[in-house]
Formats: sequence, C-alpha cells, structure tokens
Amino acid sequence: MTTPEPAKGPVVELLRLEVPAGHYRAWLEAEKASWEPWLAEQPGFQGRQLLWDRQRQEGALLIRWASRGQWKAIPEAEVGRVQERFEQRARQLTGQSRGNPFPLLAEAELEPLASTGNVTTTPGLTAAAPGG
Repeated sequence: MTTPEPAKGPVVELLRLEVPAGHYRAWLEAEKASWEPWLAEQPGFQGRQLLWDRQRQEGALLIRWASRGQWKAIPEAEVGRVQERFEQRARQLTGQSRGNPFPLLAEAELEPLASTGNVTTTPGLTAAAPGG
C-alpha cells in the first residue's frame, strides 16, 4: 500500500487537550486571549471550532487551513510564543503555578473528503460515497 501525497488543498488541524470540567471556562478564556487573535492574522487560516467532550473531559479544536503549505510555513518559534501566552493565561485562570493546565493529548492532520455525495450510515453520521 502506498502513502498518499500530502494534501494540496484545504486541511484541518485536529488537537485534543485535557480539559477538566472545573476549568472548562478557563480553557475557553485562555484560547480567546491568545490563539484566537493570533490565528485570525495568519495567512491561510479559515476558521476554527472548539468542542468539548464532557464525559472524557477533553477539548477538541478543529482548525481549518486553506493549504497545508500555509499552515506549515508558520515558524515553530512563533507558535511557541503564542503557546506560552496561552499557558500563562491558563495558569492565571486556573491558579496553577507552572506547566500547562490543558496538556495536548493528540494531534492530527485531516483532509476534507471530495464532495461526490454522501451515503447515510446512521442517523446524523455520513460516510463518503464509494469511489469518492
């Protein structure tokens, strides 16, 4: 089996974070104070969605980029500076003295499926049509 070529079109960055129920609002505030304004200025940024799994106490971020190239062109040092602002604000809001109150659990890069039609598999869930 061959590895597919990296996406040339839009991509979605998926991040999963540990977000305890007692600090849910602190997470949202720290995101709003750091990542939200910075992302809005990045070339290729198309939007993001924040989700929370109450049962697992995890946050999920879906960050849409126009292209993988634009996303990956952002210098790691710049990302690190924004992450530090996020963690600093999160510590202030949670009362934690050091570290990241919302550690990264997983990250992935997702490619949107071609819109050749959908096949319903379960109410509310869809799968790509065969060959698409």
